[in-house]
Amino acid sequence: MSAGVAGSAGVTASAGRAGRTALPTVAVLYDLGSATPVDIMAAAHRLATVVFVADFAGEHAAATRPTLAALGAVVDVTGLDPARRLAAVAALAPRGVVTFSEYRLAEAARLAAALRLPGHDADTVAALVDKFRQRRLLAEAGVQATRCAVVGADPAAALARVGVPAVIKPRTGAGSRHTVRVDTAAEFLAVAGRLPAGVEFVAEELLAGDPAAAGADFGDYVSVESVHTAAGSRQVCVTGKFPLAEPFRETGMILPAPIGDALADRVRALEAAAIRALGVRHGVTHTEVKLTPDGPRIIEVNGRLGGYVPEILKRATGVNLVRAALAAALGQPVALPEPRYRGVTYQIFLAPPAVPGRIVGVRGAEQLRSLPGVSAVDVVTDFPRAYDWRDGTQSHLGVVYGAAADHAAAAGVAAAVATTFQAVSSADGAADITADDTAARGAAGPGATTGPGAAARGPTTGPGTAAASGAAALTGAGASASGGNP
Repeated sequence: MSAGVAGSAGVTASAGRAGRTALPTVAVLYDLGSATPVDIMAAAHRLATVVFVADFAGEHAAATRPTLAALGAVVDVTGLDPARRLAAVAALAPRGVVTFSEYRLAEAARLAAALRLPGHDADTVAALVDKFRQRRLLAEAGVQATRCAVVGADPAAALARVGVPAVIKPRTGAGSRHTVRVDTAAEFLAVAGRLPAGVEFVAEELLAGDPAAAGADFGDYVSVESVHTAAGSRQVCVTGKFPLAEPFRETGMILPAPIGDALADRVRALEAAAIRALGVRHGVTHTEVKLTPDGPRIIEVNGRLGGYVPEILKRATGVNLVRAALAAALGQPVALPEPRYRGVTYQIFLAPPAVPGRIVGVRGAEQLRSLPGVSAVDVVTDFPRAYDWRDGTQSHLGVVYGAAADHAAAAGVAAAVATTFQAVSSADGAADITADDTAARGAAGPGATTGPGAAARGPTTGPGTAAASGAAALTGAGASASGGNP
């Protein structure tokens, strides 16, 4: 097959993969998302032939291009208009189209519809990617009324509609990027006045969490992971969370969720109602639910896998959501066993400070590996590096993976991680790389990570850290949870 050229819809294929026709072809629109190329290829084993379709104008796709080419066939649609993209994908004669990226959901739905393949219809995908539209539809269906307004050119009007406290966040997007809590009218207008150009924002009423719902050691929100096919919808699990760090940064996940059966049933019932209201009948969804004093409330419904969810669910139960998403895209039956848990499985995220700056190294990474139940630690090593909490889940420094006998033991490990791991920040960049970082570089090479899924794993966030001036150690302990909408 000929080498791909930008704008030409060229196809590249790794040696030995061209010509495999026994399995149905699935076109995977690849971009920053919840499944890595390695995850996708492994999940497709004996199920489908994967062809990655990518626009390499994006930073993440461009950086991942060598990995994609090494793993399988790649269709380069950089610079192509929608009609030529459709023609390039149609030429593959795919039996399914799927994406694991929020940024490619609308395009995947458009291509699937044009090719008469399973996928979200136009109205559904619009509701899944547009937070304002989703809030309106949920209210109209009687599922949940949440005050929400487009900030636009008249922030004062949005303030009058929503009130304070509130959350200001992008109307579209993922990973809590540029998501800010505001507690006063003056703060609302100040934040609205310095929002990035070219991005539309919405303001929503703050959903106050109930600290007692999951207990002080865990977050006041959960997520529901579901699979949808022509046969109906299946709720796979309720995923628990560690407490949010300021402003809205996830610090980890835990299975099973640390909530009682009665509350879990209410969470599932609310998720099912939201799915019906939005008309979701296909694919995999990741629905975030706030646990408030008045009961569960929808944060948002996402029309794709949640970041890092496939890894923790597979490790905890053996259920492979990436494979389920591929099967659903192919229109095949998706048979998933009922999850069975032995003990508790967790991910604990490592994040930079909650202020923009520069990190020159980390401390305590090696000690993390000796904590009880820890099976692996991913820590980035390409220091010095700039960081900005406004990048949300794309700014994390690593992940701690492990298991514990019960939730209390898992909470103890999370507390130990918070006091052990340190990011070293330098206001002027003058500080030296730390000993831990130097050792990690020597062991793994520049820019490497260690642990499960180190190759091109999608980013997520972790515990927030306090700011420091000059070169100072910053602990990995998360700031207190805001109690708002992540």
